[in-house]
Amino acid sequence: MYGEYSTKKIALYHTFLMDFMHITAKICNFVDMRHYISILLLSVCLSAFSAKVEDIKIDTDLLPWPMDVTVITPDAAVKGERFPSVYLLNGYTGHNRGWVELRTDLPELADRYGMVMVMPHGHDSWYWDSPAQPQVKMESFFIKELVPYIDAHYPTVNDPAMRAISGLSMGGHGALWLAMRHSDVYGSAGSMSGGVDIRPFPDNWKMKEWLGTYTENPDVWDAHTVINLVPRLKKDQLNITFDCGVDDFFAKVNDNLHKALMDAGIPHDYTARPGAHTGEYWRNSILYHLLYFNEAFHKKASAEK
Repeated sequence: MYGEYSTKKIALYHTFLMDFMHITAKICNFVDMRHYISILLLSVCLSAFSAKVEDIKIDTDLLPWPMDVTVITPDAAVKGERFPSVYLLNGYTGHNRGWVELRTDLPELADRYGMVMVMPHGHDSWYWDSPAQPQVKMESFFIKELVPYIDAHYPTVNDPAMRAISGLSMGGHGALWLAMRHSDVYGSAGSMSGGVDIRPFPDNWKMKEWLGTYTENPDVWDAHTVINLVPRLKKDQLNITFDCGVDDFFAKVNDNLHKALMDAGIPHDYTARPGAHTGEYWRNSILYHLLYFNEAFHKKASAEK
């Protein structure tokens, strides 16, 4: 199973800890000390099995800046073990460390599920190849350089069925945009409070810097919004999960995406739950996405046995 610790390694830690606790308790010669030592050594034990969080920089000619990426690698108990990967995209004004700041237990979740987590800096790009600023090719960078780099330098499974992508707000749009256009790269995709139809917001979040103004370039905006990618999808082409808070300003466009997918007969999971466009909402939502992706990964692994 992905990320499963070897029983031999745990047994060695357990033996050491029990022996040390027994000897120390004898020396101290009172019962309460055993309780405090147990807590201390449990912390030591858990820290021995911790995911690695790493900040890297990738040089590229597809962007006017080097790409900052935060990568979480699970503690690999078995040498040579490889893991599925989950790409997590930040929202507008966010950055590559946004997810690990939003959920400080993300390394523990990477260990629990056995996932390599990849968090690139979004640079407010909406994850497009920009028609208005052709030097910014974020989509091309992801597909041509970022994914190959991660697979070459980290213990990932190089298989679309074992690779997922999700994000919040702008990143939710970006995740569905990239996966719907490149299901040969990402087999599962999610969106949390995503701007899945950009057209109702023509003056917001720098979008006109990348696409030109909506009034002058309506065809460009039509071509760069997630909801208009639905007709190109085929049944079972992509595992899709997305959600939005009912008090979010993106609630209506997410409802519309759900309806469009239903009308097209595309299987997906959609949840509208209490909440707004807030960190509190996303801290909760990411847990459901990881569960969804984990199920997809294990379904693929079970099918290959």
